[in-house]
Amino acid sequence: MDAYSSEENIIQNLKDAGCSAAQIQELIELYKQGKKEKILKILDKHRKNVLDKVHKNEKQIDCIDYFIYQMKENNK
Repeated sequence: MDAYSSEENIIQNLKDAGCSAAQIQELIELYKQGKKEKILKILDKHRKNVLDKVHKNEKQIDCIDYFIYQMKENNK
């Protein structure tokens, strides 16, 4: 582990990032083995998945907002 990051801190960060227990275990093992390129690929994929969910949720919010707008317009 780097001097600035304990394994506990890394695990907490990965939990906060939405990584599963299996992902965390894999990433910690890779970290201990010094396989940073593999870690970066896994984290990049996870980031893209999280971002896709954000975009999906944004579209859902847009639909809700439009429906609310339509309901208010019909009440005028």
